[in-house]
Amino acid sequence: MKTILVVGGAGYIGSHMVKMLLAADYQVVTLDNLSGGYRDAVLGGDFVFGETHDRASLDRLFADDTFDGVMHFASFIQVGESVQNPGKYYQNNLAASLNLLDAMVAHDVKVCIFSSSAAIFGEPQYVPLDEAHPKQPINPYGSTKWMVEQILSDYDHAYGLKSVCLRYFNAAGADPEGQLGERHVPETHLIPLVLQAASGRRESITVYGEDYDTPDGTCIRDYVHINDLCQAHLLALEQLLAGADSAAYNLGNGAGFSIKQVIDIAKEVTGQPIPVVMGERRGGDAARLVADSKRAQKLLGWQPQYGDLATLIAHAWQWEQKMKAEK
Repeated sequence: MKTILVVGGAGYIGSHMVKMLLAADYQVVTLDNLSGGYRDAVLGGDFVFGETHDRASLDRLFADDTFDGVMHFASFIQVGESVQNPGKYYQNNLAASLNLLDAMVAHDVKVCIFSSSAAIFGEPQYVPLDEAHPKQPINPYGSTKWMVEQILSDYDHAYGLKSVCLRYFNAAGADPEGQLGERHVPETHLIPLVLQAASGRRESITVYGEDYDTPDGTCIRDYVHINDLCQAHLLALEQLLAGADSAAYNLGNGAGFSIKQVIDIAKEVTGQPIPVVMGERRGGDAARLVADSKRAQKLLGWQPQYGDLATLIAHAWQWEQKMKAEK
């Protein structure tokens, strides 16, 4: 039985990954400082409260257990905050990641799955975005993700540390069984914000601009179900454990949905009114961001199961109702 260290496993994506690894009969150790995650979101395996900044603690952790691979989800994710406070992002997303990778090298752990982002691409030069698209991030968040990808490439050449970098577009949805979902504070993702407006936990949802060059004037984004994302991670892990070379893949459903479409489908799924406030455009919002995931489908064998937006929103709505009931 393989043992996997999931760094940031108490967060949104990490917790879903832990659940999937356990179901696939991996032994799992979660490392998390709970700055953005929740202890009760880790549904099994061992939990270690700790920091990737703390090299001595990492060395003890790697000495106490033999890990076959590491999955790294421990990043700050708010683009706006990264612009206002870049030091926080370079310390956590970059410096702490480097610390983790150095500990892996020191303890001869040769497999890493890295949670990257479509933010590495910057303003799209063409849509859909494939892996060859130029990497020109326009904010510190995207810059930190791209820097770690480059470090991983260098560590492969120098130390034989194999990695797969998975560039998400818009992670969304919730565990179909209702055990897990999004609990970001503050929440910045569109679908949970829309559903909070539907449930009454939020007064309204603000749409920032309706004059984009899209059919209904609102931005188009690519939403990929959290379970489909985790399935791609599992496939990538299995390939690396079997001796595959390092790689990078874009992950999306390949079909963009506008903000108005998301709101309309959410109304249908929930049966609730969703008050909408129209706002001005935000700087840096591209009209369209859609992934070309053909490479992941071909080389990983990845086949998303939840491409239907109504199904994704229904899973997220189940979670939102649970959150409201617990308040």
